[in-house]
Amino acid sequence: MRAGLAAAALALALLVALTVAVSLGAVDIPVGEVWTVVGRRLAGAPPQPGTRDLIVWQLRAPRALLAAVVGAGLGLVGTTVQALVRNPLADPYLLGISSGASLGAVAVIVLGVGAGSALGFGVSAAAFAGALGAFTLVWLIARRGGSFAPLRLVLAGVGIGQFLSGFTSFLVLQVGDDQQTRGVLFWLMGSLGGTTWSQLPLPAAAVLLALVLLQARARGLNALLMGDETATALGVDVARLRRELFAVTSLLTGVLVAVSGAIGFVGLLVPHVCRLLVGGDHRRLLPLSALAGAVLLVVVDTVARTALATQEVPIGVVTALLGAPVLLFLLDRRLERS
Repeated sequence: MRAGLAAAALALALLVALTVAVSLGAVDIPVGEVWTVVGRRLAGAPPQPGTRDLIVWQLRAPRALLAAVVGAGLGLVGTTVQALVRNPLADPYLLGISSGASLGAVAVIVLGVGAGSALGFGVSAAAFAGALGAFTLVWLIARRGGSFAPLRLVLAGVGIGQFLSGFTSFLVLQVGDDQQTRGVLFWLMGSLGGTTWSQLPLPAAAVLLALVLLQARARGLNALLMGDETATALGVDVARLRRELFAVTSLLTGVLVAVSGAIGFVGLLVPHVCRLLVGGDHRRLLPLSALAGAVLLVVVDTVARTALATQEVPIGVVTALLGAPVLLFLLDRRLERS
């Protein structure tokens, strides 16, 4: 019942956040008019003359929905990675997964290999390969010597992430066009600017598929938290489960980075908040993390878009301002316990 109430509250909060996100901007549009435009478009009516119909349906609605999709995906990835490595401080950003995905995506964007569009499938495929490669490298370092060390995993992730970020910056500097360089750098800090309806199907399908696959493995994730030996004794094929989780989290991270850039700390914050609400059972935690992540990123994107009148703030800047203090607080608590 508690999980159901939390899910209902988050679903309502998401609906409110989406409505506010579409309503606010350089030109504020009343909530009633927002829903009038949305209802008319969903009913198949032709666009109305004037700029407000264009602003609501073509500019703000797809961006708000993509923010919800990306936030839901980051919440799922963060929850899964924390169970996979048995470390509550893990997330795609800290473990270098986002950096690997960014390197793959930027390589395609800058070098123009296999993609005619900066947000095409070629970029998603390259981001997936980069995410999977980075995660595999970090995991191998953490397992060096035959024993698994969570602290070593985090340190390896930070080190590999910084190395890949440096190489990404080197690629960006090879761009001859200053305008393109600024665009890539802004995208790397997280941006949903210029979102169109055509960009929604791929990440939405990836998040939905990942949720279904991960939900089916929720009991296995619960067992992993108790250690490999205990999980094996409970009948879990640990090696196979890890391979599946590697593939799912890397694929989802790659797709999300391809459409939004590297957004940190969402995958770290959301699972902790949701555990406080419903506990650590992944059967309830996974869908709730998706909802909470969607709400958080819609709110953050709205703040990033409207905080300054003269320019848009990268989403990664806002999430870093929120996430860094929380990370320091969690690190301090773990040090006190140890």
